Parts: sequence; structure tokens; C-alpha cells
Amino acid sequence: MATAADDTACKHLIATGNPEYPPYLWRDPDNESRLIGANADLMQMLAKEIGVTIEVRYTGPWARVQEEVKLGRADLIAGAFFTVPRLEYMDYFYPAFRETRTVIWTKNNSTLNFRKWSDLVGKQGMTVINNSFGEEFDRYAKESLKISTVPSLEQALKMLSLSRTDYLIYEEDPGLAYVAKMNIAGVKTAPTAVTNENLYLTLSHKSACNSGEMRGRIAKAIYKLTRLNVMNKLIETNIQLWRKQSK
Repeated sequence: MATAADDTACKHLIATGNPEYPPYLWRDPDNESRLIGANADLMQMLAKEIGVTIEVRYTGPWARVQEEVKLGRADLIAGAFFTVPRLEYMDYFYPAFRETRTVIWTKNNSTLNFRKWSDLVGKQGMTVINNSFGEEFDRYAKESLKISTVPSLEQALKMLSLSRTDYLIYEEDPGLAYVAKMNIAGVKTAPTAVTNENLYLTLSHKSACNSGEMRGRIAKAIYKLTRLNVMNKLIETNIQLWRKQSK
């Protein structure tokens, strides 16, 4: 049951997320302490539904974001994949608000014809440090594939366009956003997805707002917003915004 203390503590929530994740999230060029994007817009719709203001704040790179939520310095992650270790410090809200496709990126002239994970064996791959593509694929990659990591997607796409790697593994929507921004020609994505992973909203166990009553309100609102399919429109709008800002 919600107590009076819960009510007073809960006038305001801080949400954060991966800042290199357009069209879902990226830093606002006009105010770098804020994150904008489709997931940030979704948080404003959620705020209206639950009657609590939500500030979408930049708290550092993705690894730092997870630390801030673990410590309870941020309440919500606006977009996280499910992993078992994360259950130790945050609650997940169902259903997922978006399914994301992770794909294989190659040069247009590449002979790599990706249909299944084993097609990548013996090839040199690349991705961004600290990225997960689902527990099952992560385990397979560790055991069977050669994948090196770089600090940013921008760097990974440059390496691919210079043929320094056979393939890049990354999510489709953010990849397309960066390809547009960097004006890269001559790269393509394989039609078969490597994995389809769900993006969830999560709430820190250490959040002052983590009461049964608040979890119920958020869960109900997320259910309603996913039923209304609001993310498709938000993604479309934010791809346009990202392109405009990247010129």
C-alpha cells in the first residue's frame, strides 16, 4: 500500500538511457544535460498518464547509466533489454514498448550472405563496447565468433566503410540514423535479423518512487501506450529531427 511518504517522494521521476541511441535517445544539442528522442517523448506521454513529471536526463555513457540506476540516483531507464543480472537492481514493466532488430552491416560488395549465426564463423566482426544482443547470442558470440569492440558506433561505421572489418553487428534503427548523419554510402544490412530484442521501461529498486502503487500506475500506463502503438509515430518524427540536427 502507498504511504504518505510515497506520495510526497513521488512528485518527480528522473529517467535516463543510452545517449548514443537515435532515434530512441540522444543528447539535446541545445541542452546537453537532457536526452531527446522517441523514448524521451514516450516518457512525457507516460508522465501525463501517471500524473508525475518525468525529467529525461543525460547521466553519462551506457555503462554509467546502468550504474546510476543501480545506485538509485536515477529512477527509470527509458529503454533496456532484458538480462537476468539486471533483475537484481531494477523492475521491468511489461509489455515491451518496442521490438528492435539487430542486424549485420556489410559493405555493398561483401560476399558475406548472412542467414544464420554460423555464417559469421571465421569472419572478423565488430561492435560497440558494452553492447548486449540478448543472452543467447552473446553466449554464442563469446564461444564461436571473432568480434572486436570500439567505443562508439561512429567509429565502428568508419572502420566498416574502410573495410577494416568484415561486418558490423548493431541495431537497425540507430545504425540507419548514424549512416544518414555521417553520409555513408556503400553499406547495407542483411535482411535476416541476428536477434529481435525487446526494449523495456525499468524502475530502480532504490528509487524513492518504487512503491506497489506507483508500479501499478506505470504498468497500466505502459500497457495503454503500447496498445495505442504510439512508438511508430514517435520514431518517424525523431528520425526526421535527428537528420535535421545532423546536417
